[in-house]
Amino acid sequence: MNRKDLYLAALSLTAVQTLMAQEQQRPNVIVFYADDLGYGDLQCYGGKNVPTPNIDRLAAEGCRFDNAFAVAATSTPSRYSLLTGQYAWRKSGTDIARGDAGMIIRPEQYTMADMFKNEGYVTAAFGKWHLGLGDKTGTQDWNAPLAMGLSDIGFDYSYIMAATADRVPCVFIENGRVANWDPSAPIEVSYERPFPCEPTGKEHPELCYNQQSDFGHNQAIVNGIGRIGYMKGGGRALWKDEHLADSIIGHAIGFMRQHRQQPFFMYLATNDIHVPRFPNERFRGKSNMGVRGDVIAQLDWSLGQVMQALRELGLDNNTLIIFSSDNGPVVNDGYKDRAAELLNGHRPAGPLRGNKYSAFEGGTHVPAIVWWPGHVERGSVSKALVSQIDLMASLGQLLNARLPKGAAPDSFKAWDTWMGKDHTDRPWVVEEAANHTLSLRTGKWKYISPCEHPYKIMKNEQIETGYDDKPQLYDLTKDQHEDHNLADKKPAVVRELQEQLQRVMNHADQ
Repeated sequence: MNRKDLYLAALSLTAVQTLMAQEQQRPNVIVFYADDLGYGDLQCYGGKNVPTPNIDRLAAEGCRFDNAFAVAATSTPSRYSLLTGQYAWRKSGTDIARGDAGMIIRPEQYTMADMFKNEGYVTAAFGKWHLGLGDKTGTQDWNAPLAMGLSDIGFDYSYIMAATADRVPCVFIENGRVANWDPSAPIEVSYERPFPCEPTGKEHPELCYNQQSDFGHNQAIVNGIGRIGYMKGGGRALWKDEHLADSIIGHAIGFMRQHRQQPFFMYLATNDIHVPRFPNERFRGKSNMGVRGDVIAQLDWSLGQVMQALRELGLDNNTLIIFSSDNGPVVNDGYKDRAAELLNGHRPAGPLRGNKYSAFEGGTHVPAIVWWPGHVERGSVSKALVSQIDLMASLGQLLNARLPKGAAPDSFKAWDTWMGKDHTDRPWVVEEAANHTLSLRTGKWKYISPCEHPYKIMKNEQIETGYDDKPQLYDLTKDQHEDHNLADKKPAVVRELQEQLQRVMNHADQ
């Protein structure tokens, strides 16, 4: 080899080393998304009866947010908004999705995963998806590769549940195919009618030996638990609810090990605390609050496993974890698991009024913790008003990413705020209830839009909806529980917030 070749080889080696050093400086990013976890469910937020040492440690080593909001009070719209930076109420078909829903995020949309992938990250999604698969609702062939999946919206790898554990199909989907597909038990799914000779929870409740239905959840029976929707087949591909957390976390840690030499982005969405609550035997009795408490302990274990793996792989100082929940808590959501009876003084929404589904604060005011050793002040607490809608643009700031025109249209850049360095409130937060009622919240005021045909209580779930046919206004600096409607006394404030909400809806103040 002559001098010129040696020089060029040295330059190439230097370039490779420089690139590797740059990649090592960019943090791995994990969005750890819990399901139905309330503002008051964790010890670090004042929760009782359930030990959560790993989540508490995350807060002790990072920044805990006291005024963080999911975008919606239900799962599908919150997840859609988080991953696209667009309010779900701008797009039809973003209500709670069936298990056989077609893709809600379409390939032409630019996602958080696209953003990371275009910046050189390897990307993955694990656990609860609930944003549809395939091109059209009800047309999937679950016995073949799906025509459309997460690879079309920026994810290099995925190991997901099509919807959530109380909906069929009760199988994991790995890279667009049913994991462990059993050719001897082809899968059929219907949300319209039962399959002949397949027992249902409604007709055969005695077969629901692991979890009994209270309301709904009495169609297909899988693993001794009634579900929403009808399903036939599956064989060895069917999941066991008691192993869901192990399977999700095991695959996530496997991905981390495989890609420890390159920056990775993981959307890690556990099924805990969603019904049916059927934790692994290891967690039974870990709380004095029954199975709802036990699955919170299981969630805490899941995070602990991820943190332990990061330490073992030497990645803990170069990984950013954003921990939060998709919406507020619900206690009775369709199964006879004695969750309400066994609260024992525990308040899942803490001091807030309302729960999942609700227009009141308990529907969208959620725990949020950001952890990045050496970059986020240990044990810090932020009272800044923040919304998950801003995570896409804010993480784009971290990456110095260039987003295509029109991408993440509702997402504000708030990186310093999410790092706990800037405590300035977001000017306003928009919240969406289950019936599409929109609220606008500032640091002081909460305005809830009037709606037609309001009902005050979800009778089965025993949840206050917050719906009314008149405007509502609450001063949250004095009335955190939203007990005193001041709309009649503060018409100017109502008008100001109504106009601001209308500007948001019209894209006039984005």
